[in-house]
Amino acid sequence: MLRAIKFIGRLSFLFVGISLIWVFIYRFVPPPVTVTMLGDLVAGRGINKDWMSFDDIDPVMARAVIAAEDAKFCQHHGFDFAAIQKAMRRNAKGGRIRGGSTISQQTAKNAFLWQGGGYFRKGLEAWFTLLIENVWGKRRIMEVYLNLAETGLGTYGVNAGAQRYFGHDASNLTREEAARIAAVLPLPKKREAVRPTGYTKRYSRKIAARSGVVRRSGLDSCLN
Repeated sequence: MLRAIKFIGRLSFLFVGISLIWVFIYRFVPPPVTVTMLGDLVAGRGINKDWMSFDDIDPVMARAVIAAEDAKFCQHHGFDFAAIQKAMRRNAKGGRIRGGSTISQQTAKNAFLWQGGGYFRKGLEAWFTLLIENVWGKRRIMEVYLNLAETGLGTYGVNAGAQRYFGHDASNLTREEAARIAAVLPLPKKREAVRPTGYTKRYSRKIAARSGVVRRSGLDSCLN
C-alpha cells in the first residue's frame, strides 16, 4: 500500500513538472502540431496552417470570436461557471449537446489534448486551463487560440482560414469576414465561410453585430 502511494506521488509530481515545462515552452514557442492535426494527417487530409502573431492579426478577428464564443473572456479566470450551468440545464432538456467552454478551455484542449468528452479529458483540460491563465495571460491565450482553432477541413488558424476563404491573410479582415470565420468554428468540417447559407449565414450576421458591441463595451480590453 505504501509503495503504491509513493508511486502515485512520484507519478503526480512528474506529471505536474512536465506539464509546467510544456506550458512554459508554449508561452514563447508556437505549438508545432496538435493531436487534431495528427488525426488529419492519419486520415490523409493534410494540414494547412500559417502562424501569424497576434499583433499582426486584424483586431476584428479577436472581437468576433469573443462575440461568438466567450463574451466574458476578459473578465473570467479561465472558467465561466454561469455559462457551464446554463449549458448543463439546456443539455438536460435533450436535443443537440452544447458546451459552456471558454476560449481559454478550448485553447488548452487544442494545444495539449484531444477532441471529445469524458471526465478524464475534462479534468486535464481544467488543469491546463489554470496553467495557461496564470503562465500565458490573455493575449497569448488568444494568439494561440486564433492560430490553432480548426477553421476548415484540414485548415488551422484564422490566417490559413482567411487565405482559404477570402484569398488574403488575416492582417486585413472586414468585420463580416471575421464573423464568417468565427461562425464556422463550432463545426469547421461542415460549415462554409465563403457563401454561407441558412443558419451559418444568420449566425455570422449576429456575430458581426455583436462584435461591434464587444468593441464599444471594451469586452476586448485585456487584449489591448
